Amino acid sequence: MRCRLISAVMVIAFTASAAPAAHAQWAVYDGANHVENVLIAARTLQQIDNQITSLANQAQMLVNQGRNLASLPLSTLSTLQSTISQTTALLAQAQNIAYSVQSVEQQYQQAYTSVSSGMSDSTLFNQAQTRWQYSVGGFEDALKLQARVVGNIPSDSSAMSQLVSASQTSTGALQAAQAGNQLLALQSRQLSDIQAELAANGRATALQQARDAATEAESDAQYQHFSQHDVYVSGAVSMFGSSGN
Repeated sequence: MRCRLISAVMVIAFTASAAPAAHAQWAVYDGANHVENVLIAARTLQQIDNQITSLANQAQMLVNQGRNLASLPLSTLSTLQSTISQTTALLAQAQNIAYSVQSVEQQYQQAYTSVSSGMSDSTLFNQAQTRWQYSVGGFEDALKLQARVVGNIPSDSSAMSQLVSASQTSTGALQAAQAGNQLLALQSRQLSDIQAELAANGRATALQQARDAATEAESDAQYQHFSQHDVYVSGAVSMFGSSGN
């Protein structure tokens, strides 16, 4: 529309400049001045058009900035924190020997390294029973944690699908970055699950290995205890009375 208006103005200016000089009885018409005024108007109109284009570009730039600064409407942080809390609570419920250096040092010394030949049979039996309970509890804890990790798989899959979809349909850089950060957080939580499971499995295996070693030491102690007693006592045997017949 602006281009057609400018063209029409230029045509009028050219026609006016080409018109013959007016007769004396008419007012003097200055064609050159008229053309100059028309050109000034055309340049002014062009400047206004350029300003409108510049404002439109600035408006589009602000729209793009608004999209880049828009936050992601999806957040899985609370779910991740809840899952981590559940795993942590499950680890805190470890039976017998807990995940504590002080607890390991104290209970391990009492149940696994205090076997000696001077102990009574009942003491050795009680310690063996305690070690068996520790091993069973360790394997039970490992199984519980494995069940927890496997139970997290469906929710993890759903969260991953939502975050990938949100990343692909993001309207700006901020939304894409937030979706990527949440995906990294999900991966970190999954790595924490793997770390916890490895710790539980390692704990159960270590308890069983310690039990096997203690059982071997206990067997040796029992043998030494038995060998210290001479079950055979020599002496005269009288048969069929004391007459020697």
